[in-house]
Amino acid sequence: MYKEGEEVPDDCGSREEWTLLFWTSLAVIVPVIITLWCSAQRSKRKTHMKDFFRKSKHGWHYTDLFNKPTYCCVCSQHILQGAFCDCCGVCADEQCLRRADRILMCKEIMAPCGPGGGMEHRWVRGNVPLASYCAVCRQQCGTQPKLCDFRCVWCQNTVHDDCMDSLPDADQCELGEFHSLIIPPHYLYEVNKLRRRQPEEYSQLASCCGSGWTPVLVLANTRSGNNMGEALLGEFRTVLNPVQVFDLSELTPSKALQLCTLLPPGSVRVLVCGGDGTVGWVLDAIDAMKLKGLDQFMPRVTILPLGTGNDLSNTLGWGAGYAGEIPVEQVLRNILDAEVFKMDRWKVQVASKGLYFRKPKVLSMNNYFSVGPDALMALNFHAHREKTPSFFSSRIVNKTVYFLYGTKDCLVQECKDLDKRIELELDGERVALPSLEGIIVCNIGYWGGGCRLWEGMGDEPCPPTRLDDGLLEVVGVFGSFHCAQIQVKLANPVRLGQAHTVRLVLKSSKMPMQVDGEPWAQGPCTITITHKTQALMLYHSAEQTDDDDESSASDTESPTPHDSPRPPGPAPARA
Repeated sequence: MYKEGEEVPDDCGSREEWTLLFWTSLAVIVPVIITLWCSAQRSKRKTHMKDFFRKSKHGWHYTDLFNKPTYCCVCSQHILQGAFCDCCGVCADEQCLRRADRILMCKEIMAPCGPGGGMEHRWVRGNVPLASYCAVCRQQCGTQPKLCDFRCVWCQNTVHDDCMDSLPDADQCELGEFHSLIIPPHYLYEVNKLRRRQPEEYSQLASCCGSGWTPVLVLANTRSGNNMGEALLGEFRTVLNPVQVFDLSELTPSKALQLCTLLPPGSVRVLVCGGDGTVGWVLDAIDAMKLKGLDQFMPRVTILPLGTGNDLSNTLGWGAGYAGEIPVEQVLRNILDAEVFKMDRWKVQVASKGLYFRKPKVLSMNNYFSVGPDALMALNFHAHREKTPSFFSSRIVNKTVYFLYGTKDCLVQECKDLDKRIELELDGERVALPSLEGIIVCNIGYWGGGCRLWEGMGDEPCPPTRLDDGLLEVVGVFGSFHCAQIQVKLANPVRLGQAHTVRLVLKSSKMPMQVDGEPWAQGPCTITITHKTQALMLYHSAEQTDDDDESSASDTESPTPHDSPRPPGPAPARA
């Protein structure tokens, strides 16, 4: 010890400084090493899990935290993390996972009928849905804090442990509420046994599936809008046959639609979970079926809107966007009640000036074509999403970015004097253009994320629009600010006319263009829009948009065809 006033040697002070530096470094480095080691172990475990899941017959998904009280189907213990099968609902912790995969069977997508000629229940014990009731005693199931009660993975019926013995031996699985949408395993089993696969034979086999059987195929784009596609795939696999559910990031629509050729002609419905671009992708695949002579197997198409704009979905009554506000069971009920309508599809041919030996660029159009400020916003948005796709995973973020680009264009006005650079012809007649910044050619009633462009404020009479009349509506806008005014019903567009054929000639400079939200920058060219074909779409007449609610509340007279929430057109096509 050193006495007061006595100087401390320099080597002692430096020793204390080195000791403090050592422990400080240790306190920083050790947690970093532990974190890196845990991260490496977690990555290694995920790699092993991924390889195991790929080889398994179950549709396993690993979660770090279950969102409801969950019990392992092997050891019956309460678990917070582990894996679950999104097809049959089996849950297991990490220690029991391999045993669960070995002893617990998943849904069989193809299997023969039971001994009695019907389909037997496939029961899974425990983890029954909340607020489910016993099919025998009608009392609530799953109320005890343990692994208890049973659920059929096909008909979704639940039964108490004590009531299981009360079920009659002859009780058959009828596939539940959605039996008319599910492809039974025994149907595919019988199809696989056919030597000559003719449409007549499929219709005969379908008789065992009941009258009014209209199986649905689910095609989901997991990258659309708010990235809900992956969760939806699991929910639909739980209710339907897993063979009916396709992930478009792993399989193209043309390959997924091959299943239509194994089902009775004219019976199939396709639910597209994605944005307008995904719907166009699927409709192009259906057009390819026509070219192969498979017209009789063409499905009817419906939409679950996961994209940003969702104008086609809005036009057909399926809403402006889906965020999980209704369960998938209600989505399937809406499909059962939907009506069939025909919708025009158009061919957009872009012939670049001076490139006479190159084939014109040919695109398909369902919604609209545009040149001008809205195409510029789409082009800027598309460029930034390609650079940082993870940032654009929310519908709100996407619309905010669109708003920022629109505000920027109000100040810069990159598309001004469009009328001096472009010529417009409607059915071969030249149209004199006012001082515009943009031209929009519409096939459907909605544009720009929910705006009724052709109607504008609704204070001026305008010709009615229909989905199947073979006519396009052509309007002009004065700029981005004018587009914003139209969207909030403070201005009307410049209605240039309706036509069966639209021709635009870009004489000079490069202009932004888009077809159904797919933008590009185009130099001098000639654009010709002609009728291509018609698609069979499903319309949901029970759901109204906000605009429809306002108009129905304010108008006392009966709606005219173009005011009605139903897409104007002839009587529904026969399903």
